Amino acid sequence: MDIKEYIESGTLELYVYGLLNETENLEVAQMAKKHKEIDDEIVSIEKAIVNLSTSFSPFLSVENFAKIKSKLDIKHTKVIDLKPTNNRFNYIGWAAAAIFLLGIGLQYNQQVTFKNNIVALEKEKTKLNDVLISNENRNDKTKKALAVIRDSKNTVISLAGQTVAPTASAKVYWNKETQVVYIDASGLPEPPEGMVYQVWSLKLKPELTPTSIGLLSDFTAENNKIFAVSKTGNAEAFGITLEPAGGSKSPTMDQLYTLGVV
Repeated sequence: MDIKEYIESGTLELYVYGLLNETENLEVAQMAKKHKEIDDEIVSIEKAIVNLSTSFSPFLSVENFAKIKSKLDIKHTKVIDLKPTNNRFNYIGWAAAAIFLLGIGLQYNQQVTFKNNIVALEKEKTKLNDVLISNENRNDKTKKALAVIRDSKNTVISLAGQTVAPTASAKVYWNKETQVVYIDASGLPEPPEGMVYQVWSLKLKPELTPTSIGLLSDFTAENNKIFAVSKTGNAEAFGITLEPAGGSKSPTMDQLYTLGVV
């Protein structure tokens, strides 16, 4: 075989690319040992492959490319039909995972909403309980006030307004047997801040002797304005004065709001 023809046949390129069978590889190796031109061409082809970083590929003539293509077609006559992978189950898997995560998210949101609703209901329950207790207390006080007013055993003493508050008024409900005293202060004005009404049991003879029987504390909060004070058994009159918060040991006479004789 002519060496030039052998070099131009494309066999050496296939040899370098590793596309020959064992028998053909052995033949090319023996030819390279016998003919320096063939060995040099193999080296040249190998260098061209090494230098692919600076050049695309070793130069092949149109004829050589056709020969190589022909050789390759002969060697790989069977075309493998690569069917596209069926991603149906992959899609189903991803969809299931997405639905699962969405379900977890919805469940979490529902749990958070449920907990928030429980907290809100607990607060509302507490609020309603407070209102109920407040109403019950108010009802109890109203019942007690009505019981005081309706008790036929009570002596009712009307207290008239005095110089400092001519329009003021009050009533004393006094059970002389039990000595229990209730004050109806609905006719008194709201006390100034830091001041409190103080109730006095008075002895008129042989001299005026006042005895404190209580303060009308929480005046604003008490809707019925019915106050229970300390017991007394020997009152001849009752008076109410306006005193500093905490009360006084003796009445401030120029702050005498109401007074009434038994």
